[in-house]
Amino acid sequence: MRDPTVLATGLRFPEGPVAMADGSVVLVEIARGTLTRVAPDGTVSIVAEPGGGPNGLAVGPDGAFYLCNNGGFAWHEEPGMLRPIGTPESYAGGRIERVDPRTGEHRLLYDRCGEHALKGPNDIVFDRSGGFYFTDLGKSRPRDRDHGGVYYAMADGSRIVQVAHPMLTPNGIGLSPDERTLYVAETECGRLWAFDLAEPGVIERHPFPSPHGGRFLYSQAGYERYDSLAVDAEGNVCVATLMTGAITVISPDGRLVRSVGMPDVYTTNICFGGPDRKTAYVTLSGIGQLVSLPWPEAGLRLNFG
Repeated sequence: MRDPTVLATGLRFPEGPVAMADGSVVLVEIARGTLTRVAPDGTVSIVAEPGGGPNGLAVGPDGAFYLCNNGGFAWHEEPGMLRPIGTPESYAGGRIERVDPRTGEHRLLYDRCGEHALKGPNDIVFDRSGGFYFTDLGKSRPRDRDHGGVYYAMADGSRIVQVAHPMLTPNGIGLSPDERTLYVAETECGRLWAFDLAEPGVIERHPFPSPHGGRFLYSQAGYERYDSLAVDAEGNVCVATLMTGAITVISPDGRLVRSVGMPDVYTTNICFGGPDRKTAYVTLSGIGQLVSLPWPEAGLRLNFG
């Protein structure tokens, strides 16, 4: 495959890219606390400043952005590399926010599910009914970390339910083309799970030895940590893979299709755009770049945006 083209650099741990109809890409800069637009000519502008740790991003049925805010990270910076290293003293909890793309106004939708506070919401995907699934990765501390989980919520703030719990650092999330399967990637163990959906927000639970009702789909043998993901029109799951620095493409039946190397160990996310959805946009978070490259398969058309 062709080497990636750098579209923007100097970004502060970019993530959550969303390809827009005008050819721009809106993403988050977790370390800067912003939603940021990268124009087709590479011009960078700020859309909103929600603060905390803006992470996963999606366009909802009303055209607004829906944001997973992880509450923020502590950071380590060295020449040529920025990386998260835990939970900052300023951490005040995680949340789901709605962001007006015209004004940048952001408002809280959810900061808990029932009695349980959200800890580190990470990635998000809308289904065709207008609800959304999101992962809560949890937060890590020097001597312990949270259990994570998967949730389903309505865009108007009226309902949120737990879908699967506990998971170990659930991160990337996406739906199959027929929306009968929900895919979730776990970071620290580098595993991809498939959840069979009975109805929106409800899984058909698989029994033990499944720890949470999902079907194990794929894992690699080396030191790979899975981050965010996107699904292509063929149903393959394209997982941003940390440490090896790659996009790992996995078929719906759990086979490795290909691994596409990237020039950053913190390759964190991918989305698809362009007139045929065959342009992949990839966030290289450690080195602070958004890059693009042609992709063999078209990306799955998202329900909104």
